[in-house]
Amino acid sequence: MRFKAKHKAKVEIPTASLPDIIFMLLLFFMVSSVLREYEGLNVILPRAKQIEKLETKRHVSYLWVSKDGLVSVDGKIVEVKSLRHIFYEKRTNDPQLIVSIRADKMVKMGLMSDIHNELRKADALKVNYSAKTAL
Repeated sequence: MRFKAKHKAKVEIPTASLPDIIFMLLLFFMVSSVLREYEGLNVILPRAKQIEKLETKRHVSYLWVSKDGLVSVDGKIVEVKSLRHIFYEKRTNDPQLIVSIRADKMVKMGLMSDIHNELRKADALKVNYSAKTAL
């Protein structure tokens, strides 16, 4: 003789407290995350007698050059020969692009000349040099 169950047990996951759990996790990750202060290579900027601050950083792309000859564009190390293609694409997307060069004071002038030639070929003619104020 077989017995039939009168009631079937429903198996459900309670979702009433799910939004609370999500917001607690979101708050935890926001509090525990660490933001990077800057991207780029370690460079010692040269001193300047007078500095003009850029009005807006909206159309600025940073180019870092270390004394070892490493070149970094927006946090990615690149070859000097690929600067033309990188900045050509950036210029087509943003015609008001300003290239801010942050070069170490011990960088060879030949490397800086090569960088300038690549920027000219990419039609990135608005160039800014970053420096520290002289004390």
